[in-house]
Amino acid sequence: MDDRGILELLLEMVKAPSHPGVDRQEEAAARALAAYLGGRGVPAELVEVRPGRPNVLASVAGPKPGPHLVLCGHLDTVSPNDGSPVDFFSGAIRDGRMFGQGTVDMKGALAAMAGALVDIRDEGGLASGKVTLAAVVDEEMESLGAEALIRGGLRAEGAVVGEPTSNRVAIGHKGLEWLEVRFRGRAAHGSTPEAGISAIAAAAHFASLVESELVPAFERRRDPVLGLPVINLGTIAGGQQPSMVAADCVVQLDRRWVTTESIDQVMGDLEALLAKVRAARPGLATSLARMPGGMATMLHGPLVIDKGHPLVGAALGAFSDLGLAAPPLDVFPAWTDGALLAREAGIPTLVWGPGELALAHSAEESVALDEVLQAARLYAAAARRFTAAR
Repeated sequence: MDDRGILELLLEMVKAPSHPGVDRQEEAAARALAAYLGGRGVPAELVEVRPGRPNVLASVAGPKPGPHLVLCGHLDTVSPNDGSPVDFFSGAIRDGRMFGQGTVDMKGALAAMAGALVDIRDEGGLASGKVTLAAVVDEEMESLGAEALIRGGLRAEGAVVGEPTSNRVAIGHKGLEWLEVRFRGRAAHGSTPEAGISAIAAAAHFASLVESELVPAFERRRDPVLGLPVINLGTIAGGQQPSMVAADCVVQLDRRWVTTESIDQVMGDLEALLAKVRAARPGLATSLARMPGGMATMLHGPLVIDKGHPLVGAALGAFSDLGLAAPPLDVFPAWTDGALLAREAGIPTLVWGPGELALAHSAEESVALDEVLQAARLYAAAARRFTAAR
């Protein structure tokens, strides 16, 4: 395994900022990845999704037909977090960890996946089947890269998305909707609130109903793998000044939904609560809509792969190939592009990568280098197992 090359690649990608606001956002990181692969005999193709925003595709194939495995990760990161103790683009190494933007989310996994592809090629290739590395753009925003991959006709028998699971195999995650609720009341002088309709009071009523009625009802939709649905009212803004009854208020919320629900139920639950709020305040208007920028076109639904699927078996078997005990199967707390691969392209997908999710998007973002190198070995072993399956 090319340990030194893998860590040098990770450093090069960390030194290439790929967050929103960077001109040609992911291009430098994409070129670093493609150069690593191409320099080691694995040709890589850059496919532009938007100007200066290319997906990177590279494959190793065996001489015989067999299952196709996709190793997928994203090139973009969120914007740097204020208060970091290190230069977020230096790739500083301390106590066996590399610090910097994207180290854990998720350039560490991309470096490991690239290393796995090179190792497979260097160690005689595959007996059958095919392994593709797909490094995509824009996962942190609208998943433009994953959508382009799917619209381009991607087909495979299995996929691994390398989000940070501390190298534990995660067999699913909840769906994600970012929704915006708007309340339109009627302004009045603050000394005569009865002459107006307070949009802020309406929003407060809505929040109370969410806690008292909707959240308790989630128990009836408990998912056997993913657990309970979740709702978080994340922001609220309204009114102009203390002496006015607020005519407008906006609540933005995060809704995590599970396989025992439909998107129509998700929206219908909230509309039912809003109907109660309007009934209590004649003349109040409300609206419910997806927040702009939360997705491109494809639904961000939940992901679950069957525990008995050959890909799960190959991932768990990879640990024994390395002389390790496989950890228990897990569920990933956040959303990933894996849901698009599974739901839109029909590719059974699991989530599996180095690093701790708690450090993603944080001022202390870092990844243990031995976890990255272990991930590379696990990916290579799982790929050999899965592509050899009949």
